[in-house]
Amino acid sequence: MTTVHVYDTTLRDGAQQEGLNLSVTDKLAIAAHLDELGVGYIEGGWPGANPKDTEFFRRARELDLQHARLAAFGATRRAGGVAADDPQVQALLDARTPVVTLVAKSHVRHVELALRTTLEENLAMVRDTVQHLVGEGRTVFLDAEHFFDGYVLDPAYALEVVRTAAEAGAEVVALCDTNGGMLPPQVTDVVGAVLDASGARLGIHCHNDTGCAVANSVAAIEAGATHVQGTINGYGERTGNADLVTVVSNLQLKLGYDLLPPERLAHAMHLSHAISEITNIVPYGRQPYVGASAFAHKAGLHASALKVDPDLYQHTDPALVGNSMRTLVSDMAGRASIELKGRELGYDLAGQPELLARVVKTVKDLELQGWTFDAADASFELLLRREVTGEELSYFDIESWRVLTDSALESSPALSEATVKLTAAGERHVAVGEGNGPVNAVDHALRRALAGAYPELDKFELIDFRVRILDSAYGTDATTRVLIETSNGQSSWETMGVAANIVHAYWIALVDSFTFGLLKQGIEPR
Repeated sequence: MTTVHVYDTTLRDGAQQEGLNLSVTDKLAIAAHLDELGVGYIEGGWPGANPKDTEFFRRARELDLQHARLAAFGATRRAGGVAADDPQVQALLDARTPVVTLVAKSHVRHVELALRTTLEENLAMVRDTVQHLVGEGRTVFLDAEHFFDGYVLDPAYALEVVRTAAEAGAEVVALCDTNGGMLPPQVTDVVGAVLDASGARLGIHCHNDTGCAVANSVAAIEAGATHVQGTINGYGERTGNADLVTVVSNLQLKLGYDLLPPERLAHAMHLSHAISEITNIVPYGRQPYVGASAFAHKAGLHASALKVDPDLYQHTDPALVGNSMRTLVSDMAGRASIELKGRELGYDLAGQPELLARVVKTVKDLELQGWTFDAADASFELLLRREVTGEELSYFDIESWRVLTDSALESSPALSEATVKLTAAGERHVAVGEGNGPVNAVDHALRRALAGAYPELDKFELIDFRVRILDSAYGTDATTRVLIETSNGQSSWETMGVAANIVHAYWIALVDSFTFGLLKQGIEPR
């Protein structure tokens, strides 16, 4: 079997996603992660098109890539010119990458309307630029832009672009579904036809506008393409590009292709989330293979089967991509769900039917009031610990807390002030905190009150805050659920609170968050 290239374009095509803005330092860090994953090629950007990409390629020489080869992306020479004299082509050489990926038009209307040149001159641009770069010692890939739509309109010309590039020395011609409108049967037919007619080594580059980018990429490889392009986490403009992790996992785990070393694929979830941290885009929980919910089971019927054999409700072993099975606890939970979740958290509940029944009843009663433990594992673990040990874990005893919000002038912003009274480490503490809202003020006040007894709290940071109105028919008198996520810089956990008052709900979640965080750090109550 011919080796299939795994080509990542997160740093170029993925960076075109709305709201995604990468610094040079960000791009260098992502490149290192991609190399760790084991991809064969990393497309770094378009040198000469903007100062950031030019600087990236200059600094990328410092990268110690162990597996991947760096590719510079750019266009064929301008119409009417010569590749050797084109400054944009020279910028590709100046990037000093072993691989250059050229984009070229393969759709007759794009040639005539966008490039404003003739079909013959477009072929000359492809031929001249590829030959020049190959002559300079570069491996050349060519992205045939809008190929599938162009093939539907004029298959003979689209094919001629592929033949021209291959004959000029391009190692791969990637067929691009630039508008993302194709479906798998169309991709299969076109790739097969082009392969038969051209004999070129073909690649596939899919966008996700029909939700079929991954399926189209797999279809292309099955039809004979041996080069697949995509982005980590499916980043990209509009609805994104093919998610490279999902594509690779499907091809390798389901169809037997040898794309990445298994030990590297086993880090896929970690690397996917690490790149999410750099892009500052929250990981998608339902992402195939590497999402937090990809192997999460909620229904009690599933849990009963999972106790017997985890594979009964899982399509593959989550460990192959660095993920793990999770049992969600909710009002659907039965004893099997609670037992599995307890085992996951380190509690052996087997042979304790009364305890399991009590926990199930407590969970269902609380969920009736608006709690939802499938979204807050930390709050559930504290509940389970309380039921198992028969005692409440307490790092501090609250005497009282209150919040005031006022504004001195009508034009001044309203500021909040919170006062917390508590006992910790055998001493009574009274602390005041100010903030730009009641939530912020409560957080400051509680931290100040506990600073002397638990300096470890300095590392805790609120990274997400979500509010849900549970019975909106009651308007401002409705019950509120607050879910917060807290991080200590190494891991994160979610807790929740439910109350008629949004600040009270947040207070419950915050106390649980501090309690759980201290527990997980092995801190004993002082």
